[in-house]
This record gives sequence, C-alpha cells and structure tokens, in this order.
Amino acid sequence: MALIELRNVVGGYGGAPILNGVNMAIEQSDIGVIVGPNGAGKSTTLKAIFGLLKVTGGTIEFGGRNVANSLPDALVPMGLSFVPQEKNVFTSMSVEENLEMGAFTRRDDFKGTMDWVYQMFPVLAEKRKQPAGELSGGQRQMVAMGRALMSKPKLLMLDEPSAGLSPRYVIEIFETIVRVNKEGVGILMVEQNARQALAFASKGFVLAGGQNRFTGTGAELIADPEVAKSFLGG
Repeated sequence: MALIELRNVVGGYGGAPILNGVNMAIEQSDIGVIVGPNGAGKSTTLKAIFGLLKVTGGTIEFGGRNVANSLPDALVPMGLSFVPQEKNVFTSMSVEENLEMGAFTRRDDFKGTMDWVYQMFPVLAEKRKQPAGELSGGQRQMVAMGRALMSKPKLLMLDEPSAGLSPRYVIEIFETIVRVNKEGVGILMVEQNARQALAFASKGFVLAGGQNRFTGTGAELIADPEVAKSFLGG
C-alpha cells in the first residue's frame, strides 16, 4: 500500500481551482519529484496535502486514512513534515533551538533524533549555537530540513529545496535528500532543477495546468523526448 496517494485532487484558494485532478502515489522507500512550468500547481499540491488550502474534490490518503483538509497540527504527529520554500527557519534562534522547535509535538526524549540530524548535517553540529539567520542559504536549508526531521516523519515534503543556492550547495542538498531517504524517510519534493532532481527520483510527476501530464520513474521521464523538449529544456 502506498504511504500517500492522491486521487483526482481538486483544490485552490477560492475561485477557480489550481489543482484540476492530480494523481500521485508514493511509497515510504520512494523519492518523488514534481516538476512542471510555473503555475502548474506543483507547490499547491504540497500545500493541499499539508492542509494549507481547501481540497474540494478527490481524496488524499496518508497511511491508509483520508486526510484531505486535515490541519497541519494533526498531520505532523501522523508522520508528515513539510519544508516551505521561504521563511522556513527562525532566524533569531540558534540552530539547536530551531531543531528543538521541530520536536514540539513529541512527548518522548528526542536527543537521539537530534544526534541523528547532526550526523546527517555535520555543519549544523559545528554551528549549533549560532543564530540561523547568520548562516548561508544552503546551511539555512539544512536547518529547515533538520527541523522537519525532528518530528520523525514517514514522509518529508520539500518545496524547491535548491532555490537560490549555489551549484555546490544544490549538489550537497540533493545528496542529503538521498541519504535521508535511505534512512527510511519517504520524500516528495517540488524542484526547479528538474533534470538534476529526476536523475535520483524513483517517481516523477510532470504537472501542467493542475493536472498530471506525465508520470513515470525519474529515468523514464528524462528519456522521454516530449518531456525533455517541453519541460526539461530540450
């Protein structure tokens, strides 16, 4: 059974829907990557899953339960985490305080998880007492991901994790995403570096106009001449 499955999801912010029947399914072992042109509904899909906009049609099943229109504070304890593209760290708080905030729903001892996050992101261990706002863009993205992992999610959703980063940090963030996935966390991400991200995706979804245009493995989508021509710059 899929960890998360969207069936014919329709939704938006009022007025005409942005999502017009999105379908996707992810196993916990998967890295799923959503690509497509601006305005295709990519980030909107993640927000719909996380209860940040109204779903007016279709179902979103997570762990076998229909969670469409559930609130984020109900979804996080179920094992869902979301890292938005912007404003995703508390800039005046230290790295360690940011990570502690990620564990706010937990009632157990989370020190082991924090140690694991520091193993995943060694640079954060070095800078644990530094305000997050003083870090580079790539390091701030690592804080945001680390904080999301503190709730021990089954599925980590990332909205444009490489946006605005230098090429070196893009590679580093992508390598970290693969490592996190190998530790047993499913990944569903929206990414502008489409070809790079599809190269390590087990599932790929091309959206246009709020609908699936193409679905396949990352390798299949990269090899598809129509996808390459229309969505990957040739």
